[in-house]
Amino acid sequence: MAVDYTVIVVYLAGMLAMGWWGMRRAKSKSEFLVAGRRLGPWMYSGTMAAIVLGGASTIGGVGLGYQYGLSGAWMVLTIGLGLLALSVFFSARIARLKVYTVSEMLDLRYGGRAGVISGVVMWAYTLMLAVTSTIAYATIFDVLFDMNRTVAIILGGSIVVAYSTLGGMWSITLTDMVQFVVKTIGVLLLLLPIAVVKAGGFGEMRAKLPTEYFDPLGIGGETIFTYVLIYTFGMLIGQDIWQRVFTARSDKVARYGGTVAGTYCLLYAIAGAVIGTAAKVMYPKLPSADAAFATIVKDELPMGVRGLVLAAALAAVMSTSSGALIACATVANNDIWSRLRGAVRSGGDDGPHDEVKGNRVFILVMGVGVILIAIALNDVVEALTVAYNLLVAGLLVPILGGLLWRRGTAQGALAAVAAGGLSVIGLMWGYGILANQPVYYGLLTSLAVYVAVSLATRPTDAAVLAAWRERLAGRDATEPQAPAAV
Repeated sequence: MAVDYTVIVVYLAGMLAMGWWGMRRAKSKSEFLVAGRRLGPWMYSGTMAAIVLGGASTIGGVGLGYQYGLSGAWMVLTIGLGLLALSVFFSARIARLKVYTVSEMLDLRYGGRAGVISGVVMWAYTLMLAVTSTIAYATIFDVLFDMNRTVAIILGGSIVVAYSTLGGMWSITLTDMVQFVVKTIGVLLLLLPIAVVKAGGFGEMRAKLPTEYFDPLGIGGETIFTYVLIYTFGMLIGQDIWQRVFTARSDKVARYGGTVAGTYCLLYAIAGAVIGTAAKVMYPKLPSADAAFATIVKDELPMGVRGLVLAAALAAVMSTSSGALIACATVANNDIWSRLRGAVRSGGDDGPHDEVKGNRVFILVMGVGVILIAIALNDVVEALTVAYNLLVAGLLVPILGGLLWRRGTAQGALAAVAAGGLSVIGLMWGYGILANQPVYYGLLTSLAVYVAVSLATRPTDAAVLAAWRERLAGRDATEPQAPAAV
């Protein structure tokens, strides 16, 4: 294992070096939060694929393949489909807005009234996404070093917090490109063919496994529908995803680069399911499906290759964790703290302040909080389900309604956020956190309230809509100002 340890240590040291290099480039708020909006197509595609394909897509995707066969690919497939839909239909308009957060987009569209409440919902989602990604370090470091769970979380979390705090989005972009390459080599080019060969090839896999393992819909129609609601729609509105769209050099880069990343996700989904299916042939009685990835890596791969593939799993977790962390800090600072601070000071002059330093402090504070919550939290699935249910039920309708329906109003948006969020919380209390019904009914409630209240209230001011259309067309390219006080 000495060679494997060396590979991992070199990889982690490289992440910290990227953070230090990124710090030298992040000299302004735009550079720190959205990489100066200067990413070209190749770097944009790599970083976008890196953030959406995290530990759940890698370790979890293989686990679903182990449990359900090829239909286990559906979770990651719906992530890829969501990224494709975002890139083809919405990313160009989103990139032209020149904002930093989803809540700033809602303020532009509805006239500055939706920011704080939507910011709180988005902050809760990004926080729990960062927490669940951080917890995944424990699994990987346990395989590598037989390390205590708490120590593993602190070690992995501290590295992500360090490079994210140093260089912001520039550091995260550079590390994500490395992580994208490592994942591609480790999972697609090494683990996938080795797993299939070790399992005896596809013919042997078909002979040893039940036929439902090769049924594309074997996981169940209701499960696939739920994945679409949570993950496909979640890709359309998540701050962690939008913040990457904001880094694109142009709307064409956002559209075509995102399309490439979405296609890559589809390939990654199939690869994970095939690896999991092969693991089922080799290890039919594992205690947990999520152990399939670590088991096949530990037992079947040669020295050196094993270290690279484990580095790929670590890369998957780190890319999602760092993206969620900077999104969480950006929302906390720009959408919540800046507005509350402005309200306390009654709109008075704040005086000059270092925006990069302020955002750096927020990443550090949020990062420490994420590590502490990850240590204390036990049920990762429930935490992530709550976050996604709140995101989709609370914010999907106001965001897509603002982009697609001219008649939507600020009152309708606020009512939809409140009704969707409260209803999904109540339904989770009644049906159970992991039930499918809460997100179904919560989303329908949000839609009904949004349409009814929007039609019952005065249309959005013509001047607000005119300014919105100018921004959508990219004719107002100025950087957004600090959000107004509540």
